[in-house]
Amino acid sequence: MSDKIDQMLKLKTWAIVGLSNNTERAAYGVAKVLIENGHKIIPVHPKAETVHGQKGYAKLSDITEMVDVVDVFVNSELAGEVVNEAIKIGAKGVWLQLDVIDAGAISRAHDAGLLAVMNHCPAIEYRKRS
Repeated sequence: MSDKIDQMLKLKTWAIVGLSNNTERAAYGVAKVLIENGHKIIPVHPKAETVHGQKGYAKLSDITEMVDVVDVFVNSELAGEVVNEAIKIGAKGVWLQLDVIDAGAISRAHDAGLLAVMNHCPAIEYRKRS
């Protein structure tokens, strides 16, 4: 798993599904860590808010540029549909955050040729590596 995480952390453009301007939510802090580590973030949330100075989108299919990683900050019940969308938009990887569990979605991502990580946090992984 460590090799897969290392590969994912090298990818630069991350769409973060569930990211809003709510500073109390984990997604907000994780997005900041990703930016600090050289990533471009794209907020994806129904409100399509600008977060950390980056234009937000209501859904993945609205994004007009290539997305490397789709970082999933939604309930496990909703994660499968997000992974399906990530496959449709041609993302290179999907990252299901801590406590976001959907083994079937991870399997579909693998079958579609995507890198896939489940139940990990990129901010924690960066801390482990520094």
